[in-house]
Amino acid sequence: MSATAGAQTPRRALRAHLGTLVGVAILAVLLWRLGTGPLLTGLRRVDAAALSAAVAIGLVTTVFSAWRWQLVARGLRIRLPLGGAVADYYRALFLNAALPGGVLGDVHRAVRHGRGAGDLGKGVRSVVLERAAGQIVLAVVGVGVLLVVPSPVRGAVRHGVPPVVIAAVGALAVLLALRMNRSSAVRRRRAFAAEVREALLSRRNGPGVVGSSVVVLAGHLATFVLAARVAGVEAPVPVLLPLAVLALLAMSVPLNVGGFGPREGVAAWAFGAAGLGAGSGLSVAVVYGVLTFAAALPGALVLLARRYENYAPSVPAPVSTVRHSPKDSVKLASNAFPFSAAPREGRPMTPESV
Repeated sequence: MSATAGAQTPRRALRAHLGTLVGVAILAVLLWRLGTGPLLTGLRRVDAAALSAAVAIGLVTTVFSAWRWQLVARGLRIRLPLGGAVADYYRALFLNAALPGGVLGDVHRAVRHGRGAGDLGKGVRSVVLERAAGQIVLAVVGVGVLLVVPSPVRGAVRHGVPPVVIAAVGALAVLLALRMNRSSAVRRRRAFAAEVREALLSRRNGPGVVGSSVVVLAGHLATFVLAARVAGVEAPVPVLLPLAVLALLAMSVPLNVGGFGPREGVAAWAFGAAGLGAGSGLSVAVVYGVLTFAAALPGALVLLARRYENYAPSVPAPVSTVRHSPKDSVKLASNAFPFSAAPREGRPMTPESV
């Protein structure tokens, strides 16, 4: 192994585990500043009723997410039955919650669907576009809520959103300018744009994609309010709504440990700014993580069922004990080999008769 390859290996390992390291660092700082009291208090308050409510809300959001995925796949001209989409989505949610990074379940879902459909590229793009649709709706609704609903963070959002939007547009323009001279890249970009229009913006798919994304977002917000009530926060829903949006936006950053990390940090800051206490924000975020993990547990059953199907021993075909006469044996052989070389009806064997 060369020195260059040896130097690249630690760098690749660092990039692969960067999200986990950042998530652990955020949690460590929060526990150092706030102690373990808010975390343990939130965990002790979780009961069977809260878990059941979270599983019920998760069922609704998962079915609508799977339907959104089915719509996107239909726009890309690949088949995806709704039942299989729901099962695969549950499994992806469980893997996202159980594994570091928060996206490995979606990666597995994309690869599996692409291979099953016979087009790995379209399978991956269907998952990417489906997730992007949800994030776009979250961003649009979230920014609208943060700009309209009165909250302690509204002023910071009003001052922070314009520079962020300008920077994002500028970065996108630079990226497009750098790739503009590549004819192959232009063709790929046009093909991808056509797929985006058909999968997300067409009259056939657009209303369903937007409607399902709104229902999914409403389910996540309802789960956050449920987590706040379980953690003992009695603030009105209009006060909790901007805080919940900030926490959900923080969850979209893939720098976490099973979803824990930026969500807890942003929730602690937002609740502290709202006068509810940073410790309360940490408790609510932790309870939310527990409730969403419980809602994803059906995915573990799907995972076990699929593994059992893969490793189940094959059952040999039963051996028939019925005795046949010689004439029956001739008939069976004739039926089993329809292209037999034996002449039929006195006609000579020709390629046409075969």
